[in-house]
Amino acid sequence: MGRRSASPRPDGDAGPRVLEGARVLVTRNPDRAGALVSALRETGAEPLLLPLIDFELASDQHSLDVAFDALGAGAYAWLVVSSVTTVQVLEAKAAERGAALSAWLPGSLQVAAVGPATRRVLEGLNIAVDLAPGGQQSGAGLLEVWPRGQGTVLLPQADIADPRLRRGLEARGASVQAVTAYRTVDYPADPRRSLAPATDLQGHPAPILTLEDAKAAIDAGTLHAVVAASPSAARRVHTGLPPLGECRLVAIGRSTAAEALALGLPVAAVAEEPTASGLVAAVIRALDPAHPTPHPDPEQTVKDQS
Repeated sequence: MGRRSASPRPDGDAGPRVLEGARVLVTRNPDRAGALVSALRETGAEPLLLPLIDFELASDQHSLDVAFDALGAGAYAWLVVSSVTTVQVLEAKAAERGAALSAWLPGSLQVAAVGPATRRVLEGLNIAVDLAPGGQQSGAGLLEVWPRGQGTVLLPQADIADPRLRRGLEARGASVQAVTAYRTVDYPADPRRSLAPATDLQGHPAPILTLEDAKAAIDAGTLHAVVAASPSAARRVHTGLPPLGECRLVAIGRSTAAEALALGLPVAAVAEEPTASGLVAAVIRALDPAHPTPHPDPEQTVKDQS
């Protein structure tokens, strides 16, 4: 199909089938890609899945258990949750203790969330979110709105989480205990250590490609865009897919784009919000040369937590 152009109609409306015929590779697991798959199909695109990363239980369960018990006992003023995967881990820990997560958390605890998906999942569990970024949906965005001080903070996160969120909270006067909640690994995870699927995010299935399948399609010019859904996914795209040729790389956020740029991958568009609609809008911009997207400054980002 060559270079795909998805120019809006003259009235400025992109139209419901603006991506008709475009084949878009989504680097997400099937249980996390439902909303984006559905949104892409509504535009006429053909979504394909390339799971690159998966999640396993943290190696140090003792430290996580100690922190979780202290959380339930009221030892922290704040809980900072930076990913849906973290919510899964905390929910599982509460279930091990015979409780719902909302019942385990003390009434005095304040909860901060990074990203609309994380906030949505927390609120779906009847957990009120007291603080969330209003603009940039990232750790950097949370730091912009964080009130100074605020006492003790529990920060459960991925083993590869960027330390700048913790350092930023500490620089603002918080006493932070960071604990590894889960490990990020190549897909698929070891079934003996894998986390339960994020069933709340499941949606319509799409064909699943191997890395070899995806590379062959890129080389043949039959893939038009690839969505990198995290910095670690960008690293794996860099390892297995280049040269991308006419296939346009779309980043879920500024930190993912910064990682891709640092690796020498050209970024065609960056989602303004890490949501299905934000990603679809970015894909449209990526496939429309009339809508360039400025590259982010890698020094101004706090990386996603996976």
